[in-house]
Amino acid sequence: MNRLIATLLISTAAVSGPALASDKCDVPRDEWQSEQAFRDAVTAKGWEVKRFKIDDGCYEIYGYDDKERRVEAYFNPKTFDIVKMKVED
Repeated sequence: MNRLIATLLISTAAVSGPALASDKCDVPRDEWQSEQAFRDAVTAKGWEVKRFKIDDGCYEIYGYDDKERRVEAYFNPKTFDIVKMKVED
């Protein structure tokens, strides 16, 4: 019985690992677009960047989205797609 439980725990950990990695950006640095190109792109969409940093290989901003909601958002530095976003109302 203990062996079965241990096997299930290991199997679950192996499957859940990639799900945790989906929050991170794993783009090679030489494929990133510039910070200025990123700022220009999000500003053109109506976003306001108050603070910018790089975290876990993603461009991370604190600011306001196009609906004037306060956000913390992570973007893929190659495509500028949103990877993760927290909205404060």
